[in-house]
Parts: sequence; C-alpha cells; structure tokens
Amino acid sequence: MSTLFEQAGLETGAPRPLADRLRPKALEEVVGQSHLLGDDGALGRMVKSGRISSLILWGPPGTGKTTIARLLANHADLAFEQISAIFSGVADLKKVFEAAKARRMGGRGTLLFVDEIHRFNRSQQDGFLPYVEDGTITLIGATTENPSFEINGALLSRMQVLVLNRHDDTALDELLERAEAEMDAPLPVDADARVALKAMADGDGRFLLNCVETLYDLAAGETLGPQDLAKLLQKRAPSYDKDRDGHYNLISALHKSLRGSDADAALYWTERMLTAGEDPLYVIRRLVRFASEDIGLADPEAIHQALAAKDAYEFLGSPEGESQIAQAVIYLATAPKSNAAYKAEKAAKKAARDHGDLMPPSHILNAPTKMMKDMGYGAGYAYDHDTAAGVSGQDYFPEDMQRQEFYRPVERGFEREIQKRQAYFARIRAEYAAKRKPDAEND
Repeated sequence: MSTLFEQAGLETGAPRPLADRLRPKALEEVVGQSHLLGDDGALGRMVKSGRISSLILWGPPGTGKTTIARLLANHADLAFEQISAIFSGVADLKKVFEAAKARRMGGRGTLLFVDEIHRFNRSQQDGFLPYVEDGTITLIGATTENPSFEINGALLSRMQVLVLNRHDDTALDELLERAEAEMDAPLPVDADARVALKAMADGDGRFLLNCVETLYDLAAGETLGPQDLAKLLQKRAPSYDKDRDGHYNLISALHKSLRGSDADAALYWTERMLTAGEDPLYVIRRLVRFASEDIGLADPEAIHQALAAKDAYEFLGSPEGESQIAQAVIYLATAPKSNAAYKAEKAAKKAARDHGDLMPPSHILNAPTKMMKDMGYGAGYAYDHDTAAGVSGQDYFPEDMQRQEFYRPVERGFEREIQKRQAYFARIRAEYAAKRKPDAEND
C-alpha cells in the first residue's frame, strides 16, 4: 500500500513531514481510539471477522480518520482510493467507480475513502448508493459534522456511524513521546510549555505534530517556556464553524449551564464562542430568550439584565461591551429558575387551537349599540375596581369551555409571591361562584 507521501509523487529520499513519518503502520499503533479499535470495539470486531462494512467516521480534525481508513483497506486487502469532497466532482467519482468495477471483475474489492463527505450535495451522495449496495465499493466517509444533519438518510441507512474521540492528554503525550523518539532528542520545552502545547493542540494530533516539527526547526537549542512557545507558534484559532455542528453544540452547552445555575461553566462557554468569533449579538439574543424561557417571573429583572447587555454592547462594541454580556450571564445563571410562564404560553396556545371558535362570555362583551345591549352584551359585568377586594371573581373563559389553569408558578424567587396572589384570586373566584350558584339553580 503506497503512502500519502508516495501518492503525491515525491521521491523516496525527499524530506517528509514529521506527521507523515509517524503515521501508524498498523491499527495497533493508532492512539486515542481504543473504544473503536479494541477487541470489543466496532472496528476491532470487523478486523477479527475480516469483513469491513461501509462506515462514516465522525470526529474532530486530526484524530486519525484517514489513517484508520487506509489501514482497514490494507488489512482487508482492498484497493485504496481516496478523494476529497472539496476538490472532487461527478467526473472524478465516475472514474473511481469504473476503476472499482474493473477491479471487481478481476476479483479484488475497493475501499473508497471520501474526506469531508458532507461537502457533497444530495444528488452526489445519492450517486454512491448503487455501488455500495452491489458491493462495488466499500465506502468510508470522514466528516467533522453531525451525519444526522449532513448525510442523506438513504446513504446513512446503509452505513454504520462511528464516533472518533478528540485526543485526550494521554493520547497527546504518546504522540509527543513518539516524536521525541523519531527526532532522537527531547522536545525543546519545559514542563509548563509542554502542557501549554497540548492545550494549544485542542485534541488535534496532526496539529500537535506540525507544531512539534516547528519547535525542533526553530528552537535553536533553547528550552522554551510557555510565553516563548506562544510567540513562536502564535495562537491557534479555536475549532468552530458558526453555521455548523460546533456552533449548536456550544450554544447548547451555554443554555444548559445557565439552566443548571453554573455561572462559571456558562462564562466558559460564552468565552469559547466569543473567542472563536461568534457574533456577540447572537449570544445576547440567546440570553434574552433564556431569561424568558427558563427564568420568567421567578426573577422579572432577568430580562432587563439581558436587554441591558444588548444596549451596552451596541453602545460600546467590543471588547468593552463584552463585560456587560458576562454580567448578564452571571445574573441569569444565579437567578431563581422557572419555566412556568413558558409552559403557560404553550398550554394557552394549544387551548386556543382546540377552542378557537368559542365566543367570549356575554358579560365581558362591549355593547356600543342598543341592539347589542338587547342581546345581553355586557349584562351582569362587575367592574373590578368597584369591588372591596379589587377583584370581582367573575369567569372570563368562554361559556362552553371549562376554566383552564395554564400558569402554575413555582415556589422560587418572585413566583413565590405570585403563588400567594394566585391563591387569593382563586378564593375570590370560588366565593363569587358560590354566590352565583343559587341564582343559577333558580333559573
């Protein structure tokens, strides 16, 4: 099996990048994916059986998707074809399929690896179906995006989705040790810089090894500390695509951290988004929604804090305005929580759909004309301000609809006070209904 280096047309003696020199030559050498490659893992079982099925490898950059696909092809003695959905089109696919057909006639199968498979449109993805179904190719697609959103259902149903983990500290340490063995020299950094280097890699093994190679080339015999490391390598932009899966994962993490009243975690996810270039106003819009949906009347000030963040940011801009965003995040996280108002709105909406043709009761209808008065519009209406309690207790639901209870305040924050008010109003309504009952019976 040729290497990527050889496929590029480079001579055997030409210099090779460190990441390519350290590319695993056997599945046992792949780091960080033991949950898939172990004896009980999905790939481990496939290798044992000698039968490789079509797969989607879903995971962050630099976690070994391409390497695993190549090693699977080698293990199963399949011809390995690799294309990228970014650079390939229909003509390229036709050539691959024709070559695979010819190999099949000769008794050998083909493993087609498609990098960034989610970049192909629906019709291009559909083009794989007949060749996967008849066994012309074993298809392995690599993606950094959620296959549920990005891969056609028809194609996805014929492939097994395997999730690759980002490299943890243990996996990154193993890569660094392999690099030091390959270079026959310790990494030219101190202990703190070594930790900083792993943090900078953010789980991406390929990025880590590229940084290591730069360090060996440029350190010039020095032992670098964290500040020297940062100057030499600069800072890596966080992996975050604002219209893709990472975007929704982080905003979900922020929302749930706020709901869980964890101000520190909420601040972390907020800064993860802002540092990656997210529009601060998008974050603020989510804070406003959260203030209504998850806090509501448990703390009526929450919505004001969220809207104040919008006003402050629009007035100050970045970075000064981001301090008000942080303040709003802290306030919302530490506020008492209630979704009672949110649930009440949903319940009332359902009732409105179910009973949308019912008229209001006649006693609360205006009667601007004599005919309407003769029809009973407004008859018996009690003006609440004229009552001793300030509440009449009359029924305001349609006459053909039983009274509903949509809003149920919780025993937290300001809603505790609302609970008392609701109980008082309910008692007044009960007293009013009791007084009206004899009149109704006489009627």
